[in-house]
Amino acid sequence: MDTSLILQNIGRHIQLTPDEEAHFLSLLKPRRVKRKEMILQEGEVCHYSTFVLEGCLRSYTLDKNGVEHVLSFAPEDWWIADLYSFFSQRPGNLYIEANKASEVLQLSKTDQDQLYLDVPKFERFFRIIMENSLVSHQQRLLDNLSLPAPERYRNFCRRYPTLVATMPRKQIASYIGVTPEFFSKMMKEVLRGERGGA
Repeated sequence: MDTSLILQNIGRHIQLTPDEEAHFLSLLKPRRVKRKEMILQEGEVCHYSTFVLEGCLRSYTLDKNGVEHVLSFAPEDWWIADLYSFFSQRPGNLYIEANKASEVLQLSKTDQDQLYLDVPKFERFFRIIMENSLVSHQQRLLDNLSLPAPERYRNFCRRYPTLVATMPRKQIASYIGVTPEFFSKMMKEVLRGERGGA
């Protein structure tokens, strides 16, 4: 698998020597994931941070009625994990599933902890990733509490521009917190408004 994308991802925040790059890459486990294949189930311990080279993963929960609630998508060049489970090493609440056939690189919790000792600058890298994730999740929570659905959809489009045309509408509806029926009606109104303003 081509590892240039993950090295570019890391290079946005820290600079590695060739030896440090080689050491980091030696810890990664490449994996091909089929469409609809689970890499994590509710109740399992999340042992890996997963970086998407190609394809797309999503994390979600199921409520008591079996309704899916999408928490996040991870297209190419994104990291994904059940953060609660990964850091606590306790059973988690999330499912992580491939939306399409994907190629990923996985870093285990054990290897990530060792990496902090071997190459301390990785603590900075993963701290930045976690801070960005925390800010994003807080903003999304505030959006869901205060913004109307069309604005939440526009925020989805800004956050995941590569996914707007390819994700099932049902999953986008779940992400912005509306039913598929409401989403279809809303999109008709959005399109009507765009045509009217053209």
